Amino acid sequence: MQYFFETYGCQMNKAESAALENCLQERGWAAAAQPEAADLVVINTCSVRLTAENRAWGRISHFAALKKQRAFIMVVTGCMAERLKEAMRQKQPAIDYVLGNFQKQAFGLIIDAAAQGRVLAAVEESPRFVFASRHEESGSFKAFVPIMHGCNNFCSYCIVPYVRGREISRHPLAILAELDRMAEHQVREVTLLGQNVNSYCWQDGFSQITGDQLSGQAPDQAGGQRTAAQADLRQRLANGPLDFPGLLDWLAQSLAGRGIGRIRFVSSHPKDLSDATIAVLAAHPVFARHIHLCVQHGSDRVLAAMNRQYSVQSYRDLVARVRAQLPDVSLSTDILVGFPGETEADLEATLDLLRDLRFAYAYMYFFNPREGTPAAAMPGQLSTAVKKERLARVIELQRDISRQVMRASLGRIFPVLVESTSRKSDSEVLGRTEQDMMAVFPGEARLVGSFVNVRLDSLRGNTFKATLVS
Repeated sequence: MQYFFETYGCQMNKAESAALENCLQERGWAAAAQPEAADLVVINTCSVRLTAENRAWGRISHFAALKKQRAFIMVVTGCMAERLKEAMRQKQPAIDYVLGNFQKQAFGLIIDAAAQGRVLAAVEESPRFVFASRHEESGSFKAFVPIMHGCNNFCSYCIVPYVRGREISRHPLAILAELDRMAEHQVREVTLLGQNVNSYCWQDGFSQITGDQLSGQAPDQAGGQRTAAQADLRQRLANGPLDFPGLLDWLAQSLAGRGIGRIRFVSSHPKDLSDATIAVLAAHPVFARHIHLCVQHGSDRVLAAMNRQYSVQSYRDLVARVRAQLPDVSLSTDILVGFPGETEADLEATLDLLRDLRFAYAYMYFFNPREGTPAAAMPGQLSTAVKKERLARVIELQRDISRQVMRASLGRIFPVLVESTSRKSDSEVLGRTEQDMMAVFPGEARLVGSFVNVRLDSLRGNTFKATLVS
């Protein structure tokens, strides 16, 4: 039996798709080279932006047409499935299953039925989100690891709290167990994931977890280290809940010497990136010197309408504290242009913020109302033409800033994780710095998956040309 996956949207979706693929592979399914050969097609969707939903509908229509030529099972999952539920099947009857974010633990039942040539009449919905125990992709040296799910912030433009639910933190022992197994499987970089990763908080005290979440997830020689980590966790929890900086500090100490050379995390909400977190990052070199810190806008009036719960000045102060303790840090951000009621003065405030804070890069987009969010019904909706024109100005400025920031790194030596061979030359490889900058340099394919030091010599587009120095 063969399967085919298509995943849209955020890194969380990629991690959850990897977990579903692991479920398939454990049952003997193989990935199909082409969707036309698949017995099962899974489309993991995103609802953050309308464009992502439109792309998903296009692919659903494509597979619906393909089903007229040959039989296979089509599963639509993710946030779009959670938002629209059975309305999706009414719109497109070729869909066999609509699997919301709180139903993914039933995926095993679906594929077992598919292997037997059956389609389940219904899939029960769990009242509580359940974390998968494994999220790594087979053979990959990088992995995404969810540590929390959901969001309590209710930014006025955002659909996430409605399709992901309230915040739930993952058991710290389950997180460590997964990272421990990843280290044994030669994973060298992990990214800790959450819709609002800084608000991680484990409050249930120390309770041992059982079954596959712990057993067999670490080599025998790590047994003593694992026991010490559990004792350390028990002591930390005796003093109260384990918050995000506490988790980071515990993971850094527990994983020391185990092979994972770099840890990242996303997404960070400015109101929750604490001084304690900054101090932990400074204390442990394993944490990458890059933070994606979503500001969204440079106007206090717009930030208040967005319900972002911080001011422009508090954000500026936070950036100053981060850079003071992490001198080599690079910062990236999100910018949302064209929010209802945005004026030219508001836009200029955003441009001023970009000029002053000089982000390495930014994800920039214009406001697209999402049905069911407060912002969709706000007065002062701007025309698409105005939003596009304003966004173009933001993009032009940020591109210039990004080039200047990158040029400032020329001549310096950075450690990089070699990610792949170059698409343009078999004699070159591509690596990523901890500041999230890409560099191409002469090297053999055997370097892929390892850390090396390079000197950044020149800049071509958004990629450095570099020289291997060790």
